[in-house]
Amino acid sequence: MRSMSEATAAIQPRRTAPDLGALPEWNLDDLYPAMDSDEVKRDLARSLDESVAFEERWKGRLDGLLDTETGAAELAGAIREFEALQDLLGRLISYAGLQHALQVSDPARAKFYGDVQEKLTNAGLHLLFFPLELNRISDERIEAAMADPELAHYRPWIEDERKERPYQLEDRLEQLFHEKSVTGRGAWNRLFDETMAGLRFDVDGEELPLEPTLNLLQDPEEATRRKAAEAMVRTFREHLPTFALITNTLAKDKEISDRWRGFKDVADSRHLANRVEREVVDALVTSVREAYPRLSHRYYALKARWFGKDRLEFWDRNAPLPKAPQKTYRWEEARDTVLSAYAGFDPQMADIAKPFFEKGWIDAPTKPGKSPGAFAHPTVPSAHPYVLLNYQGRPRDVMTLAHELGHGVHQVLAAPQGPLMAPTPLTLAETASVFGEMLTFRAILSRAEPAERKALIAAKVEDMLNTVVRQIAFYVFERKLHEARRQEEVPAEEINRMWMEVQAESLGPAINLGDGYETFWAYVPHFIHSPFYVYAYAFGDCLVNSLYAIYQESEDGFAQRYFEMLKAGGSKHHSELLAPFGLDAAEPAFWSKGLTVIEGLIDELEALEE
Repeated sequence: MRSMSEATAAIQPRRTAPDLGALPEWNLDDLYPAMDSDEVKRDLARSLDESVAFEERWKGRLDGLLDTETGAAELAGAIREFEALQDLLGRLISYAGLQHALQVSDPARAKFYGDVQEKLTNAGLHLLFFPLELNRISDERIEAAMADPELAHYRPWIEDERKERPYQLEDRLEQLFHEKSVTGRGAWNRLFDETMAGLRFDVDGEELPLEPTLNLLQDPEEATRRKAAEAMVRTFREHLPTFALITNTLAKDKEISDRWRGFKDVADSRHLANRVEREVVDALVTSVREAYPRLSHRYYALKARWFGKDRLEFWDRNAPLPKAPQKTYRWEEARDTVLSAYAGFDPQMADIAKPFFEKGWIDAPTKPGKSPGAFAHPTVPSAHPYVLLNYQGRPRDVMTLAHELGHGVHQVLAAPQGPLMAPTPLTLAETASVFGEMLTFRAILSRAEPAERKALIAAKVEDMLNTVVRQIAFYVFERKLHEARRQEEVPAEEINRMWMEVQAESLGPAINLGDGYETFWAYVPHFIHSPFYVYAYAFGDCLVNSLYAIYQESEDGFAQRYFEMLKAGGSKHHSELLAPFGLDAAEPAFWSKGLTVIEGLIDELEALEE
């Protein structure tokens, strides 16, 4: 998933929009025909009725089932019922979320999204008991029961759920946390989204939303980039109290939850959700921070020389190279480029991606009110994923298409695992997306003219720095913020200071973090929606760099091993998935191998200067 970032593309003011061809839009009928349809009303009613019936049928019985000869098979049947309910609830919330993403500022869609969330929260209250009660069965009894083939099918999910046991609360407290999420965390998330969607930035007298304003930071004209940055600073400063309040409230909400559940470190709950050990993440963070001078510091110093400057202004960080060719890809060319790159790896990969283009699974145009950035939503295994883009025809947009389609391919391959085991931990969720992006980049680079090559490699390095260095800096920033919030409310000025401190460390002396940049933390949605999500991008990028190096060294049998890894979904630990490739994320050499790929591209750029 791509966040609202400088790498996203959108409409430029006062410029003739390029002819991109016919851009596809979503057909959400595979989920429901309309927000007010009878099917939605029926399934909302079913979600509550069947959840209540499930609770009445199984609550208080799970441990006792195992005293009978057929108990293990009955427990497997209960899990199948629970799984079917997860698919039903997931279909409803996916549909509501996708409708909302198409028009974030539309009151009718916002109300529909909020109403569905509330109804599903009520239904979910009757399902909370199930994993809690399942986890109260002793290890010995559940292990013996899993000798039954039907129950053994769910072993990965059962073992995953049991990792949550040390942090579970008494049932009534779990119900309270669950029910209050609508008026607590969920409400603050919605406030952030709707506030951000409503912001306007005055660039030379033209009022723009965030997405096109961010895009101007990639404009070839320095004056345009500066004006866009200044417009962002003015608007962010005006709304900074609101964003500081949202951030403080959600950080405190997380601190309360962590304290009640017994999580020691501010990021431990995320590590648990990602099924990754704290030590592995710490090794990643340490490796990347130690590499800052060899990566970001060195690249931005090189880029400053290309611009004839000692230091770049912060609004020049993602600027196109001087005199670099600005190729525009029509939609058909972007589609063919990505599918060809996928097919070059393995025809199966392209075959899985083709329906996205043919069946209304992609929404590509940039439209007022549409959610910015890009994402691939898995929806539920009984349906299929959907991809959202804001496509404007630049090479980075083609890379974004390849990235999100990689997610889509992963989600399609994992779907047979079912609603409980298809979802992939965030640390592995970026694997297929970054791999698909790398395949596409290499395919484009192989056909590039010499004049294009430098710009393509530079753009790829910048994307990798945004994915690895920038996201680890984000993680360091979040740690500082959440650790401070455990003690007291953090004023906006202190948040600004923390932001500037980590940005200076990560970007290096060749970037001038001038007046106003201290506010740029305010628009990053992951800080709001998914605390500590960000390190998953760096994890995925370094993982893929290592995988791609192995692919280049020996292609025989690689594709089959790769597809088996994707098909596993969330049913295996990262150590088990990486073992067939000879990789181990617990080894420092693993991260070094991934970071070396970025260094190699910077080496190549420096060689072009000689």
